[in-house]
Amino acid sequence: MARRRVLLLMKPFDVYPPRPRAKDSSSSFLHRTVNTQILNHLDDRCRVHNEGITFCQDVLRRKNLDFEPLFRNNISQPIHGVDLVVTVGGDGTLLQASHLLDNSIPILGVNSDPTQPQEVDELCDEFDATRSTGYLCAATVANFEQNPLICNSRVKHDDQKGFSLVNCRSSGLRICTAAGSTAAMLSAGGFPMPISSSELQFMVREPISPRAVDFPLLHGLLKSNQFMNISWYGKEGTIYIDGSHLFFPIRHGDIVELSANAPQLKVHLPHSLIR
Repeated sequence: MARRRVLLLMKPFDVYPPRPRAKDSSSSFLHRTVNTQILNHLDDRCRVHNEGITFCQDVLRRKNLDFEPLFRNNISQPIHGVDLVVTVGGDGTLLQASHLLDNSIPILGVNSDPTQPQEVDELCDEFDATRSTGYLCAATVANFEQNPLICNSRVKHDDQKGFSLVNCRSSGLRICTAAGSTAAMLSAGGFPMPISSSELQFMVREPISPRAVDFPLLHGLLKSNQFMNISWYGKEGTIYIDGSHLFFPIRHGDIVELSANAPQLKVHLPHSLIR
């Protein structure tokens, strides 16, 4: 029986540039102490992440799995020919991999450096000691070896029906899936969605003098059997996907069709998110 093939996709561990040794200057002792504390914290994050990568590789070897380690910066083509993708890092690494997968390959996220609430509370007056959120990561380094590495898939039915949106002058449009509804959308005034939802949430950004009758259409849900046509009448624009690293330019007259008709992601989620 052939061994299972695994792609181990990793966040780089040298994400912070090298820094020169501090020199004595006129800076206050307190300022130097705080800076050193922050930099030491960042160095420790790199060390913990690097140890997490090594540990995950050792686990895959012990499980007799045929795996290929690859840093996320070195992949840009669709992922094929593997039975499972394991990401080591946080939500960003998992989401980057998700753009390169179809619905035939499951993915498991390993949070290599989870936030420690007690540490955050102790250092809140000094700096933000938040580590990796790992909202979508089902495993951590602590429990990765006990994880069965099996993911379940979900199937959805898509019935193409559409509706129109009002003409609106604004600074843009926010769109999120259920997984993204607790991030920037929530900060902008949106609402969290059940992780199993196949709907999309949309919100017009900074509408200019909207009519009262239009308010219900400025923020809402796009059902799984609906689609939305977005016409762009500005001179130039940009579509950003999951941050600023993936983007597509648009120009006057372009029409973008938005729908939830996309391949389902086979992701092994934390039990706390599944209801």
